[in-house]
This record gives sequence, structure tokens and C-alpha cells, in this order.
Amino acid sequence: MKFIKNNHKRLSRLTLIISIFILVCFICKNNVQAANNSIPFSVDLNVSAAENGKDVVSSLQILFILTLISLAPSILIMMTSFTRIIVVLHFVRSALATQQTPPNQVLIGLALFITLFIMSPVITDVNDSALKPYSDGEISQEEAIERGLKPVRDFMLKQVNDKDLKLFLDMADERNINNTEDIPTNVLIPAFIISELRAAFIIGFLIYIPFIVVDMVVASTLMSMGMMMLPPVMISLPFKLLLFILADGWNLVIGQLVKTFNF
Repeated sequence: MKFIKNNHKRLSRLTLIISIFILVCFICKNNVQAANNSIPFSVDLNVSAAENGKDVVSSLQILFILTLISLAPSILIMMTSFTRIIVVLHFVRSALATQQTPPNQVLIGLALFITLFIMSPVITDVNDSALKPYSDGEISQEEAIERGLKPVRDFMLKQVNDKDLKLFLDMADERNINNTEDIPTNVLIPAFIISELRAAFIIGFLIYIPFIVVDMVVASTLMSMGMMMLPPVMISLPFKLLLFILADGWNLVIGQLVKTFNF
């Protein structure tokens, strides 16, 4: 009986292999016939010398656009609220001492959606004042860039620290600044990034304080009990999580973090 079953399995495998072979041969035959009946074509890519100045300018414009597209995510992230949010979230995870929980993908995703929530008025303003008129052909490309940059500049100017702005203005040797519109964008962006990092570190310090108190209490208790060989982190971690849950930590941190932005 066992011999009959083995022969049956072998016969089934042989039949399957023969069927697959016939199917492959049939497909290859059809492809060859289609290739013989198709219209031949060729693709030719040539690199030749520019005949005039317009060709050089067009090539440089294409190179600039490709470079800008590759750097667009980084530029947009650094010019929005993303920097402060992601740094604060990493401080929260470090203060809890939960290693890689939540994972980086979760923190980055949460930071992106919070950034989208905060920047939604700015995005709407850019769309209404720049993208729609430019797509309708009402304004030129230069005017569209200028209009689209204005809401982003206004957002950065509300968040930037005067001390940081003065630092970069002095380094750029910009003296004739009468109003905020005279501030160059290449000065405003680094000043905004430093201001965001300062605000994030201040918030991170305030987040660390209650968890440091928990670590100190646990470490002192273990030393008084003579359990100095037991790592305090193992004991303090459940208490940190309990404190974070009782205080509704995520609601508290995210809510207060969003309120730190000036709208």
C-alpha cells in the first residue's frame, strides 16, 4: 500500500513538471512569434556638445530641479515643526528607558502626522496663494515660489528665537534690516532650526525630571535594603510606566507640545 502511494506521488510530480514544461514552451513560442511580427524600434541616447547658451542653461536647470527634488524631504522637514516633535518624542522614550519601544518607525510616523496637523493652515495657504494660481497659469514660476515661501517664512518667524536670528544676521553681515521681510531666507532657516532644537531640549529636560526622581527613589531603596547588585533600571521601569499611564503621558506630552508652537 505504501509502495502504491509513493508511486502515485512520483507520477503526480512528473505530470506537474511535464505540464509546466509544455506551458513554458508554449509561452516562449508565442513570444518569439510576437517578436517576429512586431515593428522593430531602437532607443538611442547621445551626449553631445551644447550648440548655444540655451542648451547649457536648460541642462543646468534640469540638474538643479533633480537636486532640489532629492533634497525636498529634508528641506521641508527642517522648515516645519517636525524637528521639535521628533526630538521630544525621543526624549520621552529615553526618559522611560524602554530601549526601542516605541520603535523608530512609530515615532517618525507620529511626528509626521502631528507635523501635518500643525502645518495644515500653512499648507492650505501655500496651496491657495501659490499652487492653484500657478497651475491655472495666472502667475509665473518666480512669483509662485515667492508666494509659497511667504506662509512658511511667517511660520518660522513666529517660532524663531531673536537671539538665534541675531547670531546668523551678524555672521551674514546683514545690517540693513528694517522689518521681517528684509530677513534673508538663508539666514532665517538655520536660526529657526537652532531655535527648534533649543525648545526641544528644554521640553526634554522637563520630561526627564519626574523619571529621574523615580530612579533616585528606587536606587536609594535598593541600597538601603542591601541589594546593590540588582540593577535599579529593572525595578524602576515598571514604576515609570505606571506613572506615565496614570498621568496619561501621551495625551499630556503631545497636547502640551502642540501648544508650544506660536500660531
